[in-house]
Amino acid sequence: MTTHASQQAARTTPATPVTPAAPAAAPGAGAPDGGKALYGGKGTRRITVRDIAAAKERGEKWPMLTAYDAMTASVFDEAGIPVMLVGDSMGNCHLGYESTVPVTMDEITILSAAVVRGTKRALVVGDLPFGAYQEGPVQALRSATRLVKEAGVGAVKLEGGERSADQIELLVRSGIPVMAHIGLTPQSVNAYGGYPVQGRGEEAAAQLLRDAKAVQDAGAFAVVLELVPAELAAEVTRSLHVPTVGIGAGAECDAQVLVWTDMAGLTGGRVPRFVKQYAQLRQTLGDAARSFADEVVGGTYPAPEHAFR
Repeated sequence: MTTHASQQAARTTPATPVTPAAPAAAPGAGAPDGGKALYGGKGTRRITVRDIAAAKERGEKWPMLTAYDAMTASVFDEAGIPVMLVGDSMGNCHLGYESTVPVTMDEITILSAAVVRGTKRALVVGDLPFGAYQEGPVQALRSATRLVKEAGVGAVKLEGGERSADQIELLVRSGIPVMAHIGLTPQSVNAYGGYPVQGRGEEAAAQLLRDAKAVQDAGAFAVVLELVPAELAAEVTRSLHVPTVGIGAGAECDAQVLVWTDMAGLTGGRVPRFVKQYAQLRQTLGDAARSFADEVVGGTYPAPEHAFR
């Protein structure tokens, strides 16, 4: 998914930090915890793709965030976030790459395992990185099996519509739930020549609809729509019986996902237009680091109460 510095085409305005509003209703026990809202539940078992399907039937919207380490994942799990994506966006926001393309299966597997260990309730979805499934269904199954067996994820995500339908079908037949990803597919940055909005124009919109139906027919349990015009995303959402997950795709999708470092204001510089920042962690962490350094240089830390006798 898109994240900070490399997505220049999407960066039109700086996001404004806001104070999160209280939910319209108190979080319920969650679909797996009593048949109420999916978000915010306190049950002890993992959310599954059946719970996600039930939310679509209820017309319920739900949030998804990326996560890349056990500690952050535990915070989001305690907050009731029902689905976490260990995205290849880690390449940009954690590993220092210019795009998601260099991310490897080893990196995804290690960080996915950490997120699984840091959570108790959330459905953890592991991204299949570039080069891990493009050869065909057999390669996709090998890569996805590794994420399920070694990392313990509950589902995988891969990019592509009609071109990835065969991979999705084999994974689903083999017992591995798949979240599809269409619209802007960042692993194709070199082919796109950037990060343009997808689905503009009659022909492009028709192709996006075909892609959405192809991945649904192949067995995907949800479809990420990235950088898609809001009206088209709404049409796709109405046409599918599986939920859509929007990122830069308007308000009518069944769910919304953000890269957590963008959402929490840790990303430096401009962020994509669709991002809303709910905190300013970059400033908070910087202030904490400067305070620590000033006290060390000034000789006030460690104080007597921080020493042993």
